[in-house]
Amino acid sequence: MKDPIDIVIYHNPDCGTSRNTLAMIRNAGIEPHVVEYLKTPPSRRLLEQLVVRMSIPVRELVREKGTPYAELGLGDPALTDEQLLDAMMQHPILINRPIVVSPLGVRLCRPSEVVLEILPQEQKGAFAKEDGQVVVDASGRRV
Repeated sequence: MKDPIDIVIYHNPDCGTSRNTLAMIRNAGIEPHVVEYLKTPPSRRLLEQLVVRMSIPVRELVREKGTPYAELGLGDPALTDEQLLDAMMQHPILINRPIVVSPLGVRLCRPSEVVLEILPQEQKGAFAKEDGQVVVDASGRRV
């Protein structure tokens, strides 16, 4: 028996992109550790580590849509990474999702098919997003 593949998804079940990403992980035959980050937010240290591992600016991880982004004035370019992290710690809904951690890397999976770059197993079959967009063909290849 092969060793299980350790994949973690920071997931929001109310988010279509997050649901599509989770479904693609499962379509590769992998059952990930699902962390509903609104119920169990990552620690500040973990969030900082994820940002570093994704090689993205902190600002890129801040979600605008459906959050208190505007009310908190987070669009101000003068805000530091520390201030943005403070806001995400106080309001986890500001953390953009889904974030996937795999043995091949860490990615903010927007769009959801970004997850295919870091899955250590091929897709087992065709996959279409909830909106009907085909991402993987019947032979498991990205379209």
